[in-house]
Amino acid sequence: MKRNDNPQTRVTRNKPKKKLRKGRVFTLILILAFLSVASYATYLYVKADSALSGSYEDNGREKSDLRETIVDPKFDNVSILLMGVDENKKRDNAGSARTDTLMLATLNKDEKSVKIVSIPRDTLVYLPEVGYETKINHAHAFGGSKATMNAVESLLDVPVDYYVKVNFEAFVEVVDSLNGIEVEVPYEFKESNSKDKRDSIHLKKGLQTLNGEEALALARTRKLDNDIERGKRQQDIVKAAIKKATSISSVLKYDNMIDAVGDNMKTNLTFDEMKSLVAYGTSKDDLDIETLQLEGTDYQPSGTYYWKVDDAALAETQSKLKQHLELEDTNPNTEDPNQSPEQDPNQDPNQYPEQNPEQDPYQDPNQNQDPEQSNERPYNEYPDPPANDSLDEEYQY
Repeated sequence: MKRNDNPQTRVTRNKPKKKLRKGRVFTLILILAFLSVASYATYLYVKADSALSGSYEDNGREKSDLRETIVDPKFDNVSILLMGVDENKKRDNAGSARTDTLMLATLNKDEKSVKIVSIPRDTLVYLPEVGYETKINHAHAFGGSKATMNAVESLLDVPVDYYVKVNFEAFVEVVDSLNGIEVEVPYEFKESNSKDKRDSIHLKKGLQTLNGEEALALARTRKLDNDIERGKRQQDIVKAAIKKATSISSVLKYDNMIDAVGDNMKTNLTFDEMKSLVAYGTSKDDLDIETLQLEGTDYQPSGTYYWKVDDAALAETQSKLKQHLELEDTNPNTEDPNQSPEQDPNQDPNQYPEQNPEQDPYQDPNQNQDPEQSNERPYNEYPDPPANDSLDEEYQY
């Protein structure tokens, strides 16, 4: 048999083996990449399950009184109340904090859209827990998340199905875990940080990337405008954080985000219910979010400031939220939802003390009287306010 010593022939015969080896290497890389992604995803899932399940809190509210049946975000349009509470170690007010931020988000499952209405913290509302009108941010101090949900329902006349409550620390850490968020700062200002250190944050006007403390300062300040503008800034911050968190570049930051919210968040959403909300952020390139405001006027009886919501603007907002939740608008443009209910003739008249409309109900009614002549508190069957309203002036948030 004649030997073939042609070098070109030998090279040609070796080429398929090289291609095969390259193909095997490429396939191996794909397999390893897939396993790495799958392992990271599994790790995040397990960690999120543990951390977020630990944040679950049953506040004793099985469903809204405005719902006939219990809802499921996987199948129903739902609402979620976002609460930012003004608690920190310096104030030592973990069990009696007020809400510094209130937003109600309604979610439409078919449209995969969200509407967010900001509720000014000084909004004058009727609180069923104590039987009189006061600032809506006092509801949490009187009865926690349940009382706050009831107060928002009383104001907006729509069911509040779920709540998510975070403190200052969680907000700062989440923004930092995203390496900051890009937000427009409307003017130059100085503000306290999350530890209430006065004027420790100094921001100048313009579009810029803010870290957690800076974003919190922008969300809290109202020195140069009002609660309505403050609410708009808070909505812009929430949208910027959502946009950053749902971007591909943030995938590797989810580990830190989970750590940030784990110990600083409380919610009545189960982990399975949270998973059903993921579709809102992944169904479109940009999440469809519409922001709403509660227009009104300044109201200052006896020197105490309130935000009094305009009836017509409130009715319009209620209608939009009900349409988004696909609920029947049973009472359009009629009675003021802030009006206290009629007295039950069978109710003990001493159960809810009569409230002077010109007096701040969060203030001790006897503080301007001679202490020797007046020793009783008319609200003694309800918890005392956790702190006086001087905090509003001291910290200006």
